[in-house]
Amino acid sequence: MDSALIPKGVKRCPMWQFLLGLGIMGAVLAWGVYAMLLCWFKGLNQTNMNDYYGFALWIWADLAVIAVGGGAFFSGLLKYIIGKDELKHIINYAVLIGFICYSSALLILAIDIGQPLRGWFIFWHANVHSMLTEVAFCLSCYFAVLTIEYIPLILENRQLDKVPFFHNLSHNMHETMAIFAATGAFLSFFHQGSLGGVAGVLFGRPFAFREGLLIWPWTFFLFTWSAAAYGPSFTLLITWITEKVTRKKLVKDNVVDLLAKISGWMIFTYIIVKMADTSRWAFITAPGLGQTLADFYTGNDFYGYWILFAEIILGGVVPAVILISPPLRRKPAWRVTAFILGVMGVSLNRWVMVLQVMAVPIMPFDNWALYIPSWQEVATTILPVAYGVILIMISYRYLPIFPQEVELNPIQDESPAAVEAETESTPDLQPAKA
Repeated sequence: MDSALIPKGVKRCPMWQFLLGLGIMGAVLAWGVYAMLLCWFKGLNQTNMNDYYGFALWIWADLAVIAVGGGAFFSGLLKYIIGKDELKHIINYAVLIGFICYSSALLILAIDIGQPLRGWFIFWHANVHSMLTEVAFCLSCYFAVLTIEYIPLILENRQLDKVPFFHNLSHNMHETMAIFAATGAFLSFFHQGSLGGVAGVLFGRPFAFREGLLIWPWTFFLFTWSAAAYGPSFTLLITWITEKVTRKKLVKDNVVDLLAKISGWMIFTYIIVKMADTSRWAFITAPGLGQTLADFYTGNDFYGYWILFAEIILGGVVPAVILISPPLRRKPAWRVTAFILGVMGVSLNRWVMVLQVMAVPIMPFDNWALYIPSWQEVATTILPVAYGVILIMISYRYLPIFPQEVELNPIQDESPAAVEAETESTPDLQPAKA
C-alpha cells in the first residue's frame, strides 16, 4: 500500500526506517507539546521572562524562522515574476520550507501570548497604531498564500492525482501561481519590514534605535533585505542536508549555482548597507543619545565585540565573498560553509535585535540583565524543528518535491516492475509552486 503512494520512478527507504525516524522526531515533538501545554495551562510563569525581558527566546526564534523562511517568497519572485525558469526545479522545496517556517512562527506566537483562547483579539480588536498588528495580519495572510502554494503539491500525490477533480484543480492552480507569488512577495515585504521597524522605534532602547526615511527606520528595510538575501541560502542548506540524509542528488548543480549566486550578491549588497547602518549608529546616533559604542559591548561576560564581528564579518562578508566568487561557489565544501555562516549571521542579527536590546543597561543604576531561558522555552523552541523534520520526511516520501530526482537517480533494479516504473510517464513530477 505504501509503495502505491510513493511517486513513480523513485526509491524510498524501507518502511521500518521511515517509521523509526518518525518515532524519534515524534518523541521530540511530544516533549515540546508537553512544554507548550504547561505554558498554556499554567501561564507564562513557566518561562524565565521578567521585567527586563518581556519577550525573549521565543521572539528570537520567531524572527529567525521568518528570516530564513524568506527563501519561499524570494524564490517565488525570482521564478514567476523575474522569470528565472531554472528555479522551477527547487521551488517546490522552497515553498515547503517556507510553509514550515511560517506555520512555526504562528505556533510560536500562539505560545508566546500565553492565553491562546484570546488570540483572535489580534484580529477583532486590532490596535491600528501597532506594528505588531500589521505583522500578525501579514503573517497570517502570507501563511494562507503558502498553504495555497503547497496544496497543488499535495494534490500531485500519486493516488490523489488519479482523481480527475484533484488533477484538474492542481493544474489550474499552477496556472495562477504567479499571482500568489506576487502577493506573497508584497505581504512579505511589509511583515519582514515591520518586524525590523519595531526595533527601530524603541526610543528607550538606544541599542536598537535607528533613524530612517520618513516614518520607516533603517531596520525596516534591512530586515526585508536580509530575509531575501539569506532565505535562499537556508533553502539550499536544507536541500544539501536532505541530499546527504537520502544519499541522492536531488537538484542539478546549475540550479544550485544560480540560486547560490543570487543569494551571494544579495548578501553582499545587504552587508555593505548593514555596515554603513552600523557605522552611522555607532558614531552618530548613539553618541547623540549620550552613549558610546563601548557601552553596548563591554561590562558583561557575553555581549562582547566578538558578537559584532561574528554577525557582520563571519555571517556576512565571508559568505558573500564565497558565493559571488565562481571558483569558490562551485566547490561544495566552500558553498555549504557559506550557507552555514549565512544562516548563522542572520540568526545572530535577530538575536541581538531581540535579546541584546533588552540586556543593555539603560539607566545609570542598571546592570547588564543577562537571560537564561527555562527548559519549557527551550522545548517549545525545538518543537517547530521536530515538526518541520516530520513534515519534510512525509512530503519527501509521498510527494513529488524534486522534479529532477528521477533523472539524477535512475533506478538500477532491472526487474520488470522497476523498468515499468522508470519508463512510465510521470505527470505527477511536474513542478508546482511559488
